[in-house]
Amino acid sequence: MLYTHKSLVEKSKLGDRNAQYKLYELYVDAMYNISMRMMHIKEDAEDVVQDSFIEAFNNLSSFRYESTFGSWLKRIVINKSINQLKKKKIPVVPIENQMYHIKEDTEDVSPEIDIKNIVKGIRLLPPGYQQIINLYLIEGYDHIEISEILEISPSTSKSQYHRAKKKLIEIVKTL
Repeated sequence: MLYTHKSLVEKSKLGDRNAQYKLYELYVDAMYNISMRMMHIKEDAEDVVQDSFIEAFNNLSSFRYESTFGSWLKRIVINKSINQLKKKKIPVVPIENQMYHIKEDTEDVSPEIDIKNIVKGIRLLPPGYQQIINLYLIEGYDHIEISEILEISPSTSKSQYHRAKKKLIEIVKTL
């Protein structure tokens, strides 16, 4: 699986524009969806994706097949999305220096809840909570990876996720 599209990647490393375009076509929609979940503004997501592909193609020599090309590119897109949000002064993790007592929630979202309400609920969360929910639940990053991406501690990532999940459940119950 790590060698998915290896010939296209290798040709792209050599500067083959046709191979680069084929890679772009294969991944642009997925990368746009990832960025859109974070940016929420079509034009911003498009800019992030374009910048990400430029960065990826400029740095292909550093791609060593330690992950799939798609995972490597996804990391670039997420990092660029977060950097763009930081530039816009949207807080990624808004509440960090306050003390909280966190306990594990035993309450689970019931399966009857419509997925559309969950998606709507995520959009209603504060931006920092949206970031954590998107990275953890939708993109599948663990708390250590999230802590590296957001430059926070893993425990902060976990606590933000638990608060975001609790808030999401509250919001979904009102929809």
